[in-house]
Order: sequence, then structure tokens, then C-alpha cells
Amino acid sequence: MNLDYIQNTKISELIKKYPFFLGFLENNNLKIENDLTIPELMDSYDEEYKEDNGISKEQIITQSLDYINQMLAFLGEGDDKVESITIKAGQHKDGSKETFGDIKILSGEIVSIVGPTGSGKSRLLADIEWVAQRDTPTNRQILLNDDIPDKKWRFSIEHKLVAQLSQNMNFVMDLSVYEFLELHAKSRMVENIEDIIIKILNQANNLAGEKFTLETPITSLSGGQSRALMIADTAILSKSPIVLIDEIENAGIDRKQALDLLLSEDKIVLMATHDPMLALIGNKRLVIKNGGIEKIILSTEKEREALKELEIMNDKLQTMRNRLRTGQTLSVS
Repeated sequence: MNLDYIQNTKISELIKKYPFFLGFLENNNLKIENDLTIPELMDSYDEEYKEDNGISKEQIITQSLDYINQMLAFLGEGDDKVESITIKAGQHKDGSKETFGDIKILSGEIVSIVGPTGSGKSRLLADIEWVAQRDTPTNRQILLNDDIPDKKWRFSIEHKLVAQLSQNMNFVMDLSVYEFLELHAKSRMVENIEDIIIKILNQANNLAGEKFTLETPITSLSGGQSRALMIADTAILSKSPIVLIDEIENAGIDRKQALDLLLSEDKIVLMATHDPMLALIGNKRLVIKNGGIEKIILSTEKEREALKELEIMNDKLQTMRNRLRTGQTLSVS
């Protein structure tokens, strides 16, 4: 967003592209003249009106630009889109060096993180969330778009690089599902709040085993329903470009569909998992041992074939699980 754009764009186009700009006009007692630009609008006022309201043409133009840019930064919608993250090697728990060099992960990729319990999977996720700069126990460095990241990704509450999803997600607010989603949508200043809320609900119910409604209190949602709601909310409303998933295999949701939903929004997805199906879904997997990245494995055609078999088995298991949940009996064929 630059000064030329502000000066040459009609107010109607500004409001259409940035709905929150309407608030700026109202707060400054400016008329909504859709066919005019900001300079033309200011020229339509006489000097007495400008003096009485303490405004000037140059001031309003500059403030308009600043207001839109600040709101875009707050909403995470500026020009600083994260297209890639790079993990630069650090060290294992014993101080020995990780030997992989650099790992680059692109927007729209899934990376699986595997290893025994306590091996350091969550530590790697934490390094990425913190945008480590050789200042964590692993001594790793994280780059964004091939460059040292702006400090805002670490210290600014207006920018959140990472959305994290885990098995343990419980609500404590006394709100309905609708009120919770409305609160988040309003904080993001989306234009079509009702449509967004319905979209999130439908996607969440596609992921969850037992469906819920907008009137359902969020404190009464089951663990699986809570995670389904948060995954749908993260995919559709969250502006965080990276999603970290910490062991959702026992989350009671359709895991593959959840990943497909997140990827449809061009997120970078990293997931720590013990589930063989989830491990094979990734474009690559990082093997963690003794606190460090021991090995990087790219998915092969043989593994893709194995994944197809696992998906068939998983579908059968899911069908059996649903039959038992709904009070039906099973028969072996």
C-alpha cells in the first residue's frame, strides 16, 4: 500500500477492499462519497469546515495510508507473506552437530516429524514457533523466505507466525460455538461474518465424529469436537502461515481431511506424530533422535503405495468405529 494508491483510488473501491476503512471515515466525520477519491473528497469541503474539524487534505491522505497499513499489519494481511521456512542445523542433546545442513519447507507442504517419545520432536516445533536464532538449547536458526526474520514475528502481538494444535485442547469461556466464532471473526474484521461462521461449522462437523450446532456451548464440546472446531477455525480464519500439529492421532477426528483442509489454505504444516499413516502423508519426514534431526527422508513411490493400503485399512477401521458408536453390530466378511 502506497501514497499513489490512496490518492488515485475511489473511496468505494477502498471500502470494498478494506471494509474497516469505513470506520476511519466515520471517526473523522467524513462523507462517504463513493465516486470520489480521498483528495477529491477533501477538495469538496470548504476551508471553514476543515478548520472547524481540525483536518487538512494532506493530513487525511497520510492518515488514511497509515490506518490501512496498520490494520493490515494487525490482521496479518500485509505484503510479508511467508512462502518458505528454512531450518539451519544446530546440535543434539550431547552437543554434537546436526549434519543435515539446511531444510527448506515451502508453503503448501506437509512435513512429518517422527521419533521416540522424548527425542525432541516438540523442541523442534518450539524452535520454529519461537523463530530460533541460535538462542535455544538446540542452537538452530530459522529463516523466513530465505532471510533472517523481522523481530515482529517473535515479539509483536500483532503478528503470530504459528498456530499450534495439540491433543489437549479445552475451552474455559462460557460462550456458544456461534459466539466464539463471531468473536474471532470480528477481531479479524471479516466482511461476511455469517458466511464464515457457517463455513467453519460445516468444516468442523465434517471432521468430528458427533456433529454439533452453533448453539452448543463450547465448554460442552468433546475433545474431538474441540479439535475439529479449532482446526476449521485455524484453516479459515487464522492468518498464521504455519500450523504446528503435536500428535493428533488420538484426537477423534478425520485426520487426513483435517490436513487437506489446512493445505487448501496454503499453510505450511509440520506435525509430530507416531501414526504411520500421518508420517507417510508428509512430503518429507524428519527423524528426531537425541534431541536433534538425525535423518531427512523424502517420500518414495513405494511409500506412496504403502500409504494407499494404510488409507484403505483406516477407512475400514473408521467404518467399524462409526458402526459401533451408533449402536450397530459388526460382522466379518
